[in-house]
Amino acid sequence: MSGAWLQLAVFLLVLFAAAWPLGRAIEAVMDGRFALGQRIEAPLYRLAGVAPDEDQPWTRYALGLLVFNGLGLLAVYALQRLQPELPLNPQHWPAVAPDSALNTAVSFVTNTNWQGYGGETTMSRLTQMLGLAVQNFLSAATGIAVAVALARGFARRSAGGIGNVWADLTRATLWILLPLSLLAALFFVSQGVVQTFAADTTLVTVEGRQQTLALGPVASQEAIKLLGTNGGGYFNANSAHPFENPTPLANAVQMVAILLIPAALCFAFGRLVGDARQGRALLAAMTLLFVVAVVAITQAETAGNPLLPGLGVDTLPSALQAGGSMEGKEVRFGLNASTLFAAVTTAASCGAVNTMHDSLTPLGGAVPLVLMQLGEVVFGGVGSGLYGMLVFALLAVFIAGLMIGRTPEYLGKKIEAHEMKLVSITILVTPLLVLGGSALAVSVEPGRAGILNPGAHGFSEVLYALASAANNNGSAFAGLSANTPFYNLMLAVAMWLGRFGVIVPVLALAGALAAKPRLAVTRGTLPTHGALFVALLVGIVLLVGLLNYVPALALGPVAEHLALWAR
Repeated sequence: MSGAWLQLAVFLLVLFAAAWPLGRAIEAVMDGRFALGQRIEAPLYRLAGVAPDEDQPWTRYALGLLVFNGLGLLAVYALQRLQPELPLNPQHWPAVAPDSALNTAVSFVTNTNWQGYGGETTMSRLTQMLGLAVQNFLSAATGIAVAVALARGFARRSAGGIGNVWADLTRATLWILLPLSLLAALFFVSQGVVQTFAADTTLVTVEGRQQTLALGPVASQEAIKLLGTNGGGYFNANSAHPFENPTPLANAVQMVAILLIPAALCFAFGRLVGDARQGRALLAAMTLLFVVAVVAITQAETAGNPLLPGLGVDTLPSALQAGGSMEGKEVRFGLNASTLFAAVTTAASCGAVNTMHDSLTPLGGAVPLVLMQLGEVVFGGVGSGLYGMLVFALLAVFIAGLMIGRTPEYLGKKIEAHEMKLVSITILVTPLLVLGGSALAVSVEPGRAGILNPGAHGFSEVLYALASAANNNGSAFAGLSANTPFYNLMLAVAMWLGRFGVIVPVLALAGALAAKPRLAVTRGTLPTHGALFVALLVGIVLLVGLLNYVPALALGPVAEHLALWAR
């Protein structure tokens, strides 16, 4: 076990060392202080008829995001339906079915990247590049824009606007996501990730059978898949595929890439609001929850299946085996790297996987499920993790204010009834989608037909699918036959509302906060940068998650665990 904890410590050290300077760069770019970038952007704005210095109220900002992402949805849907008539389809894949095409279009536009299909056997190279990879950039840019808009809400005084949506999207794409993705893609190519337009290769296996190896422009999509916390793999096996994740070093860099921008945005937030300690406090809360999750899943998988020793199966670590529960895990990376990856990807709203989550032990599988059900705020998706955690921070100061009989304040802004209504809406959207969708799926025949495993585990698969969709994660237990009209449509609705049903009230919150004056700090002001507030924030996140999901978890992973031990 000592190797697992050393791995975790080194991982966090590398992550924070890279995130701190990136946070400074993000703040400068989004604040419009990147001079070279402004000169390059200027002709693009003129061509599009955009005035980048125009300050927009939250309503126009939100409308711009909705229209922009709605057009992206139509474009990705059309590419899938028309791909037989379009170029760069050497395998001559047919049009994707309407329900699957809609599900995939919503999935990539909302930064979810839920995949009910095999990428290398369904999508043409044009669809992968022009549709899916492009939306990987744009959905991540949307999350960054919303997070920065909310930060401006805290930083501004009696202002009518929260920024310019078109300038924010442009800067996030051109100067944050593109440069990082270029560097990451070159690194992945050096490790053996495929990046080619060559035809698929057919070879003869050691058994004498023919096997076709799918090829394509993988490294470029892999880079933004990870940096944008998208998670959509070029291949069906995702980051367990050797053409996507070929070496232990590539695996380690992939995990850092997933959490890099979410962590950096915490540092950027501190600089945007003029108090670096505020960003560090949010990062500390995220890190504490993350460490607990990694310890829990690693302990559960190292303990393994309690039934196997009784059958004479040796599950202890040795020179010949990793030990623990290796079912469904990538033997190239071992148990520790697999459990860390599982925690990273579900903490970060990414969905990329290098292990089969459906094969995790009951308590091990509960960890990624709980990480999603906490609201994807433990680092979370690009942008969405930060604005989600800020919503919980407002709830924390509100509860603290009630306890001491003071009007709650956060970063100099009074938190009153209007703001708390918006906070409540934001927090309740995803639990309603997850629990309501799960109840519907197990109540109707089309939903039950997709459940391949009986009992508590089958329910866990349904619950995981809805939690993944509504929280815009995209990973799956994968024992559920979800590529059916029922699940494609239901999960598409959950993904869209889980994304924009949260973004709209968050932007409304940004507008309300920007319009307020910023109050001076007094003796009665609750400090929101110290250990006490970090503990309060962690407690609120856990309390809300437990209140929302304890009954569902009891019917799923907890029931699985008890049944396993009872046998």
